[in-house]
Amino acid sequence: MVFLVIFDCGNSGCRTPPRCFRHNHCARMSTASFCHVGRLLLFFLVSSTTAELAYGQAPAAATSRPAPVQRLAPGLQAAATGRVLRVSVTDEAAFRQWLARTSPQATALAEPHHAGLLRVWGLAAGTLAACPWVGFVEAADRLARPERELGAADFGANKVTAVHARYPTLTGLGLTVSVKESPLDVADLDFKGRLLDPDPLASLLNSHSTIMATIIAGGGNSSPDGRGVAWRARIAQASYDNLLPDDGAQLAAQQVSVQNHSYGVSVENFYGLEARAYDEQARQYPNLLHVFSSGNSGHLPAPAGPYAGLDSLGNLTGEFKNAKNSLSVGATDGLGQVNPRSSRGPAADGRVKPELVAYGDGGSSDAAALVSGISLLVQQAHQQRRSGVMPAAALVRAALLNTADDVGRPQVDFIAGYGQADALGAVQTMLEGRFVEGTAITGQERVFTITVPAGTHRLKVTLAWTDPEAAVNAATTLINDLDLTLRRPATGQQWLPWTLSAYPHPDSLARPARRRSNHRDNAEQITLDLPVAGTYELRVRGYQVPQGPQAFSVAYEFESGLTWIAPTKTNNLKAATTELLRWQWAGPATAARLEYRPLGQTAWSTLSSTVNLTDKLFRWATPATTQPGQLRLVAGSTTVVSDTFFVGRPLALSVAYSCPQEALLTWRRVPGATQYQVYALGATHLESFRRLTDTVLVLTTNELTARYFAVAPVMRGRVGPRGASEDVQQEDHGCYVRSFVPRLLVTDTVRFDLTLGSTFRLQAVTLERQLPDGSFVGVQTFEPVPGTTLALADPAAPAGYSRYRASLSLSNGATVYSQQERVFRVTAAPEVLVYPVPVVAGEPLRIVLPPDQAADVRVFDLTGRLHLSETVEVGIIKRIATGTLLPGTYLLRIRLRSGAEITRRITVL
Repeated sequence: MVFLVIFDCGNSGCRTPPRCFRHNHCARMSTASFCHVGRLLLFFLVSSTTAELAYGQAPAAATSRPAPVQRLAPGLQAAATGRVLRVSVTDEAAFRQWLARTSPQATALAEPHHAGLLRVWGLAAGTLAACPWVGFVEAADRLARPERELGAADFGANKVTAVHARYPTLTGLGLTVSVKESPLDVADLDFKGRLLDPDPLASLLNSHSTIMATIIAGGGNSSPDGRGVAWRARIAQASYDNLLPDDGAQLAAQQVSVQNHSYGVSVENFYGLEARAYDEQARQYPNLLHVFSSGNSGHLPAPAGPYAGLDSLGNLTGEFKNAKNSLSVGATDGLGQVNPRSSRGPAADGRVKPELVAYGDGGSSDAAALVSGISLLVQQAHQQRRSGVMPAAALVRAALLNTADDVGRPQVDFIAGYGQADALGAVQTMLEGRFVEGTAITGQERVFTITVPAGTHRLKVTLAWTDPEAAVNAATTLINDLDLTLRRPATGQQWLPWTLSAYPHPDSLARPARRRSNHRDNAEQITLDLPVAGTYELRVRGYQVPQGPQAFSVAYEFESGLTWIAPTKTNNLKAATTELLRWQWAGPATAARLEYRPLGQTAWSTLSSTVNLTDKLFRWATPATTQPGQLRLVAGSTTVVSDTFFVGRPLALSVAYSCPQEALLTWRRVPGATQYQVYALGATHLESFRRLTDTVLVLTTNELTARYFAVAPVMRGRVGPRGASEDVQQEDHGCYVRSFVPRLLVTDTVRFDLTLGSTFRLQAVTLERQLPDGSFVGVQTFEPVPGTTLALADPAAPAGYSRYRASLSLSNGATVYSQQERVFRVTAAPEVLVYPVPVVAGEPLRIVLPPDQAADVRVFDLTGRLHLSETVEVGIIKRIATGTLLPGTYLLRIRLRSGAEITRRITVL
């Protein structure tokens, strides 16, 4: 297909070339080349598959006339009625007067904290759009839904494990994250003491928000798997029932610096009222960063907008995710491959979305939560660098985008954005001060000098700024346009940012990024492979800044060398499984030897002699024993050794008994362990409680107030993997007695099974029977106690019902009793027990016969009519069906084979 583009310069000539020529190869033509006094018609043929005109421009830039402003949200039908609609108005009083005249039955309510926005019921969307005081109409009744499938967490994929190991003070302490969605579990052990204004009466709709909060800031109190990225941060909650931003003043009062949004609606590809509101809030609160999941609709086309109908493109799940100043995050697997279901861009005006991807085995929800946690660590790193000063959200974005590992297509793209989030790189950018900040106005250029060290494999530079909110549904949403250039003064060489084609055709959108001026995004990135060492200039120019001065942030990075990522000293590996080993490599494809050595040994064993460093990971079948060890990579003269880490199985703790005055904790002995570290839950997190050489621990009454405990082995002075925490006050543990149950409730021989949690300090166990006066008498005693499982019996049990208990005598003089159980003993005499009486029709009637007796059973009504006749064989308990009996009173006649006949009256309900 070809397009015919005609430019009419008029009779007075053109002062500048048409805009489409200013940022591509046509810019080399002077104005005089195609414009002169008089009328000139220029015919220019363009292929829709190459779409050269679209580089650096929004999709609408290829047309010579701006499209009219559309007041209805794309996809919203003009005739739509019965829906709740959101409208922006220029004059609320005039609008309300118009509404009262047009549709008296309609209702309009102001959106809290958002001036000029109202919710309207009872009027068609098209009618609202025709109102002169309405700027835009969109649906307000879209329901948010969690964007997560079943999955697990792997903090090695985004180098969070490396941050935890190298920078133990980066925990999120002092920061607050807000989780906006449905209520989370306020009783979750991993949030203890860190929830702001928890509501214990909130209804738990699902576990999604609890999982998101755990990924972001879980304390690891329940188990090591419950430890989040910023595991000491405070957690605030908000509801996603309202898709507009929360009250900024309230977020500020809670000191929220990151808000996570792991939810979506249907696919929406336009810049709507919600997107605009988030951009406005970002300008009002420049330190607040919003992180959205991109969505799990990567296989769907956009239903409306400039990219409508394009397969697997423009499918972010919510117009609010089109905001410029937030981050949208897609999902990858553990190998860094983008999940096919992960939603991708472009945004409605051709901007890069999502900006980042991260590991999300459960979908983009997990990925967004992980990036929210990383953002907190980046903020805390800046605070450590700048004496507690909170960084601008634009600087956090710049650091995250700049350090992201390139995945998918080279450089930036509409599927993975700027790449896989790198927590270690972003944190080090802040700690090492590899960033600059400034402001610019139109025509002003700010120049910053950096020195590139020798041996740098790749130089990366990223510019980001918080752009003012744009007009709703604008074809181009960028307001303040800044340009980034990298220049080497020694040679005069310069490099432009990587820019994508935004032309609405699959071929154009799939084209690799090219070095072009970017007049569409409020983030720009330049990379330079194998830069010559020396001085370079980072130049930021105000290309067009109508609402200036515009503040901006620039982050830069020198990629080089080989670094271990996982495992680390804080990240153990499970024994007898396949685990991923991870490293960071900035260099060409290079073969290396991968080796392992248990701690204390001198010899290294080879795991692979030909590891390709560019793979950055290796699958290792771990040994089946618990032991500390190290890994190393050997490539020529370069040798890199990992942290000392543990391979092992988590050490499980058991509560042998939990009595009011004391409890006993036990655990298995680990070969090679010289000590054991016990942890107890403090005000917010597990804390070191006691270190022992034994495998048992007695807790006193005062110590029991900690309630939750865990244990880990200590080998060669290093603490190994701990297991899940145990609640010593859980009722199942019991005070010595785990269970005391009769083998049969109705029997000719009275027997009980007793299960104990421990025999520690236990001198004797006695089976006791209750006498008619209420006292108990011992009928069988074990002294000493042979084990934790005992069979108890009463050989002289009387006929009929008797009540029993187990009595436990302790070495300290105390006595512990089990619960009481009642048993019916049938004697050898011709006694018969019938139960239940009355019986519900259809339920079985049970007859207890003397041992070794068979019987004929007949059921008569009170008139003497026979209803049932059945012969029961030898046994103790027999069942008689009652399904054919109507409610009433019956006579049950039982003739034993011994000759005796017994009559019982029964009632059927």
